[in-house]
Amino acid sequence: MYLGIDLGTSGVKAMLIDADGKVVGSASGREVETHRPHAGWSEQDPADWIRATQEAVAGLRAAHPAALAAVRGIGLSGHMHGATLIDADDGVLRPCIMWNDTRSHREAAALDADPRFRSITGNIVFPGFTAPKLAWVKNNEPAIFAKVRRVLLPKDYLRLWLAGEHLSDMSDSAGTSWLDTGARKWSAELLAATDLDERQMPGLVEGTAPAGILRPALAAEWGLGDGVVIAGGAGDNAASACGMGTVREGAAFVSLGTSGVLFAANARYLPNPESAVHAFCHALPDTWHQMGVILSATDALNWHARVTGVTAADLAAELGDALKAPSGVTFLPYLSGERTPHNDAAIRGAFLGLGHESGRVALTQAVLEGVSFAIRDNLEALKSAGTALSRVTAIGGGSRSRYWLQSIATVLGLPVDRPADGDFGAAFGAARLGLIAATGADPQAVLSAPATAETIEPETALAAAYEDAYQRYRRLYPAIRAAI
Repeated sequence: MYLGIDLGTSGVKAMLIDADGKVVGSASGREVETHRPHAGWSEQDPADWIRATQEAVAGLRAAHPAALAAVRGIGLSGHMHGATLIDADDGVLRPCIMWNDTRSHREAAALDADPRFRSITGNIVFPGFTAPKLAWVKNNEPAIFAKVRRVLLPKDYLRLWLAGEHLSDMSDSAGTSWLDTGARKWSAELLAATDLDERQMPGLVEGTAPAGILRPALAAEWGLGDGVVIAGGAGDNAASACGMGTVREGAAFVSLGTSGVLFAANARYLPNPESAVHAFCHALPDTWHQMGVILSATDALNWHARVTGVTAADLAAELGDALKAPSGVTFLPYLSGERTPHNDAAIRGAFLGLGHESGRVALTQAVLEGVSFAIRDNLEALKSAGTALSRVTAIGGGSRSRYWLQSIATVLGLPVDRPADGDFGAAFGAARLGLIAATGADPQAVLSAPATAETIEPETALAAAYEDAYQRYRRLYPAIRAAI
């Protein structure tokens, strides 16, 4: 048996798979609270990650005690870019500054103005990345910065607790702005630019490689045997790609989670930072990926649900099954800024085109369309970075809405595949990496794609209307930007 642990933005999910890669069971811990003490800030307490992991594993032990006891490998996945600052005694110095925290936008701009960063990392220095967060800490919390012994990404803090190791994988580390992405190693030059050095970074391994052994005390507590291998693992999007089998050239998925992602696997390193597309290492050796990211996908619908007092599921259900023509109401989903293609931490969302006739259903439709248009922006950015897609597979909580998938297929002009029933997300991908690390299995054999339950084709009769609506959406960003 093999265990995948995914540290998500809102909680921890643990999943068991067998030697054939079939899911045996999964469980989750209580929600992890995100603290927002100031506008643009987003923090979590790493102690909550450990609590949630313990609860998730306890749920598996209660439901599948024999299967959990047979675990021989563990894979880790987690939300990327978070700055978890560790002192000389492996204590946490302050709450983790999260991926969707934009306080360091000035520091990010200053680092991005240094041409070495884009040249070496292949990426814009976004405010959500790790390096500008450390620059912010140095500028605003110098006493804490002076005590930083190591900077760990969130899932790698779990590894420290699980195995006592300071290690990370290539895919997660590529989102720090300190990795030489083509060479797959830390850049001493970029670390020095933020007054850090390689001794303060975790060691690097591939996501499929062994990266620690579960501590005997914790193995005993969970009812596991000795020598349980922990894989290098992956950042959440690369882990999801491993779950979906998106590891070969040309394979792609769209993820509708808290954030939205358009992810394409590449057999070679294809940087194009001017497009605001991420060019990162994949979880497999000698493999990379490109990724466009929007900061609010299901988060936009959840915000709308909170404002209206109706659940997100009920809002989506009110739209019905058949795709509607755009109503003329446009939603910009920039609730916490935007990454691809704008790299704009200050921009904020908006409804435009409202009239007396604009009821709740029209606003819900506009929210889903706004996210679809933002994903189209990502598709255009990937095209400019040299990647052409012929189809995508949909994953994430938002993919349960067939209406949303129809909207995305029509806006992108691409068929959208919905996988057969099953959970092929980051926890599943992490478990697959645990299997590979523990057994030495061929990654290409293990990381297969799931069967397709349904292909949702673009609504050709509405294609022109949606193209017009997208072009209107495109014109609104510069107009809103000029007004704030």
